[in-house]
Amino acid sequence: MHPMNMYMVPNQGIPGCPPGLEYLTQIDQLLIKQKVELIEALAGFESNNKYEIRNSMGQNVFYAVEENDCLTRQCCGPLRSFTIRVLDNFGQEIITISRPLKCMSCFFPCCLQELEIQAPPGNTVGYVLQQWHPFFPKFTIENEHRETVLKLQGPFCGWSCLPDVDFEILTMDEVSIGKISKQWTGLLREAFTDSDNFGIQFPMDLDVRMKAVMIGACFLIDFMFFETNN
Repeated sequence: MHPMNMYMVPNQGIPGCPPGLEYLTQIDQLLIKQKVELIEALAGFESNNKYEIRNSMGQNVFYAVEENDCLTRQCCGPLRSFTIRVLDNFGQEIITISRPLKCMSCFFPCCLQELEIQAPPGNTVGYVLQQWHPFFPKFTIENEHRETVLKLQGPFCGWSCLPDVDFEILTMDEVSIGKISKQWTGLLREAFTDSDNFGIQFPMDLDVRMKAVMIGACFLIDFMFFETNN
């Protein structure tokens, strides 16, 4: 990666802000770009997902890497449990995202998806919990005290055939304050890889912990609705 395309985030502490998340206080949108895996396109062989997290100017501000073993990836596909580690441009891990292995079917509401987000590692800042609904993908966003603070709702059945798919970020009063958007990446890439682009928009003054949780929610949405089951 050329140095001009990297934003070297200064490590300046902000009171009340988890270490490493200082840059998130300055922004209201992110682009998450999954790196194309050629082996998946050619052989259908599932590899660990890797992502570049960019600001509105296209500069890389973070990297995210899935940590998993080959057997889990091949046998469980998009259902798999995972740990995703988010690193800054200095290689320091600032966010850890953990997903346990659970069923993913609207017919089994007793075993829904969930995600735990830690920032920094070892310090839980929030959770993403799937809510049962027969037609619409719905999630609640909880803080570190397991209190629901936001909601997330996608389109009918989370259809991935549309060029752009929006998951609205809602307050407890159902007011939209942002969205997680899956963006069209072109016919050939859609057909032969499961590499996706996502945009996240949130209020500038949103709690920085919830901004980190939204990054985790984006990864969960990718696995649940847009990851190809090879």
